[in-house]
Amino acid sequence: MNFQNPTPEEIAALLARVKIIAVVGLSPRPDRPSFAVSQAMQGLGYRIVPVRPAIDVVLGEQAYARLADIPFPVDLVNVFRDSAAIPGVVAEVLAFGQIHGAPAIWIQEGIVHESAAQHARAQGLTVVMDRCIYKDRMRLSAANLATIAP
Repeated sequence: MNFQNPTPEEIAALLARVKIIAVVGLSPRPDRPSFAVSQAMQGLGYRIVPVRPAIDVVLGEQAYARLADIPFPVDLVNVFRDSAAIPGVVAEVLAFGQIHGAPAIWIQEGIVHESAAQHARAQGLTVVMDRCIYKDRMRLSAANLATIAP
Protein backbone atom coordinates (compact mmCIF):
# COMPACT_ATOMS: atom_id res chain seq x y z
CA MET A 1 0.00 0.00 0.00
CA ASN A 2 1.44 3.36 -1.00
CA PHE A 3 -1.10 5.43 0.90
CA GLN A 4 0.33 7.07 4.00
CA ASN A 5 -1.85 8.31 6.83
CA PRO A 6 -1.16 11.69 8.39
CA THR A 7 1.43 11.78 11.14
CA PRO A 8 0.30 11.44 14.76
CA GLU A 9 0.78 15.19 15.14
CA GLU A 10 -1.40 15.86 12.10
CA ILE A 11 -4.06 13.49 13.44
CA ALA A 12 -3.98 15.29 16.79
CA ALA A 13 -4.37 18.64 15.01
CA LEU A 14 -7.27 17.25 12.95
CA LEU A 15 -9.07 16.00 16.05
CA ALA A 16 -8.44 19.36 17.72
CA ARG A 17 -10.31 21.27 15.04
CA VAL A 18 -13.12 18.75 14.50
CA LYS A 19 -16.38 19.50 16.29
CA ILE A 20 -19.02 17.88 14.05
CA ILE A 21 -18.60 14.36 12.65
CA ALA A 22 -20.94 12.93 10.01
CA VAL A 23 -20.90 9.14 10.37
CA VAL A 24 -21.72 7.32 7.14
CA GLY A 25 -23.10 3.89 7.95
CA LEU A 26 -23.93 4.59 11.60
CA SER A 27 -26.03 1.67 12.80
CA PRO A 28 -28.84 2.19 15.33
CA ARG A 29 -27.87 -1.17 16.88
CA PRO A 30 -25.79 -0.79 20.08
CA ASP A 31 -23.88 -4.02 19.34
CA ARG A 32 -22.37 -2.59 16.12
CA PRO A 33 -18.89 -0.97 16.07
CA SER A 34 -20.24 2.14 14.32
CA PHE A 35 -22.66 2.73 17.19
CA ALA A 36 -20.10 2.09 19.94
CA VAL A 37 -17.41 4.28 18.38
CA SER A 38 -19.86 7.10 17.62
CA GLN A 39 -21.34 6.95 21.10
CA ALA A 40 -17.84 7.10 22.62
CA MET A 41 -16.89 10.08 20.44
CA GLN A 42 -20.15 11.77 21.39
CA GLY A 43 -19.23 11.19 25.03
CA LEU A 44 -15.96 13.05 24.37
CA GLY A 45 -17.92 16.09 23.21
CA TYR A 46 -18.06 15.63 19.46
CA ARG A 47 -21.41 16.16 17.73
CA ILE A 48 -22.34 13.06 15.76
CA VAL A 49 -24.50 13.38 12.63
CA PRO A 50 -25.82 9.97 11.50
CA VAL A 51 -25.88 9.27 7.75
CA ARG A 52 -27.97 6.21 7.05
CA PRO A 53 -31.10 5.70 4.94
CA ALA A 54 -34.39 4.67 6.57
CA ILE A 55 -33.38 5.79 10.07
CA ASP A 56 -34.82 8.88 11.78
CA VAL A 57 -32.67 9.27 14.89
CA VAL A 58 -29.50 7.65 16.22
CA LEU A 59 -27.77 8.63 19.46
CA GLY A 60 -30.31 11.42 19.91
CA GLU A 61 -29.35 13.09 16.62
CA GLN A 62 -31.44 13.44 13.47
CA ALA A 63 -30.25 11.03 10.80
CA TYR A 64 -29.87 11.91 7.13
CA ALA A 65 -30.20 9.48 4.23
CA ARG A 66 -27.20 10.96 2.37
CA LEU A 67 -24.44 13.45 3.04
CA ALA A 68 -26.09 15.80 0.53
CA ASP A 69 -29.15 15.96 2.81
CA ILE A 70 -27.19 17.52 5.69
CA PRO A 71 -28.04 21.24 5.60
CA PHE A 72 -24.95 22.45 7.48
CA PRO A 73 -21.17 21.99 7.32
CA VAL A 74 -19.43 19.12 9.08
CA ASP A 75 -15.76 18.95 9.95
CA LEU A 76 -15.15 15.28 9.29
CA VAL A 77 -16.88 12.36 7.59
CA ASN A 78 -16.24 9.08 9.42
CA VAL A 79 -16.98 6.06 7.22
CA PHE A 80 -18.28 2.69 8.40
CA ARG A 81 -18.97 1.09 4.99
CA ASP A 82 -17.28 -1.79 3.21
CA SER A 83 -14.35 -1.02 0.96
CA ALA A 84 -16.39 -1.37 -2.24
CA ALA A 85 -18.52 1.60 -1.14
CA ILE A 86 -15.58 3.93 -0.49
CA PRO A 87 -15.28 5.44 -4.02
CA GLY A 88 -18.95 6.44 -3.88
CA VAL A 89 -18.56 7.90 -0.40
CA VAL A 90 -15.52 9.89 -1.54
CA ALA A 91 -17.57 11.27 -4.45
CA GLU A 92 -20.32 12.26 -1.99
CA VAL A 93 -17.79 13.93 0.32
CA LEU A 94 -16.32 15.90 -2.59
CA ALA A 95 -19.79 17.03 -3.73
CA PHE A 96 -20.73 17.94 -0.15
CA GLY A 97 -17.50 19.93 0.13
CA GLN A 98 -18.42 22.06 -2.88
CA ILE A 99 -21.50 23.26 -1.00
CA HIS A 100 -20.35 23.38 2.62
CA GLY A 101 -16.56 23.39 2.44
CA ALA A 102 -14.40 20.30 2.29
CA PRO A 103 -14.48 18.12 5.39
CA ALA A 104 -11.78 15.62 6.20
CA ILE A 105 -12.55 11.94 5.66
CA TRP A 106 -11.77 9.14 8.10
CA ILE A 107 -12.13 5.60 6.78
CA GLN A 108 -12.46 3.28 9.75
CA GLU A 109 -10.15 0.50 10.82
CA GLY A 110 -10.30 -2.56 8.58
CA ILE A 111 -11.57 -0.62 5.56
CA VAL A 112 -9.08 0.02 2.76
CA HIS A 113 -9.54 1.45 -0.72
CA GLU A 114 -6.24 2.94 -1.73
CA SER A 115 -7.25 4.51 -5.05
CA ALA A 116 -10.28 6.24 -3.51
CA ALA A 117 -8.16 7.54 -0.62
CA GLN A 118 -5.50 8.78 -3.04
CA HIS A 119 -8.19 10.47 -5.16
CA ALA A 120 -9.65 12.22 -2.10
CA ARG A 121 -6.21 13.41 -1.06
CA ALA A 122 -5.45 14.63 -4.60
CA GLN A 123 -8.64 16.71 -4.36
CA GLY A 124 -7.30 18.41 -1.22
CA LEU A 125 -8.99 16.39 1.50
CA THR A 126 -7.25 15.23 4.65
CA VAL A 127 -7.67 11.45 4.60
CA VAL A 128 -7.14 8.91 7.37
CA MET A 129 -7.67 5.27 6.41
CA ASP A 130 -7.73 1.91 8.17
CA ARG A 131 -7.63 3.48 11.61
CA CYS A 132 -10.19 3.75 14.40
CA ILE A 133 -10.96 7.36 15.26
CA TYR A 134 -11.81 6.49 18.86
CA LYS A 135 -8.65 4.43 19.41
CA ASP A 136 -6.55 7.22 17.93
CA ARG A 137 -8.33 9.81 20.06
CA MET A 138 -7.64 7.76 23.17
CA ARG A 139 -3.99 7.08 22.22
CA LEU A 140 -3.09 10.73 22.18
CA SER A 141 -0.81 11.62 25.03
CA ALA A 142 -2.11 13.36 28.11
CA ALA A 143 -0.21 16.45 27.02
CA ASN A 144 -2.13 16.51 23.74
CA LEU A 145 -5.54 15.90 25.28
CA ALA A 146 -5.80 19.42 26.60
CA THR A 147 -5.30 20.79 23.11
CA ILE A 148 -7.75 18.50 21.32
CA ALA A 149 -10.88 18.77 23.43
CA PRO A 150 -13.82 19.70 21.19
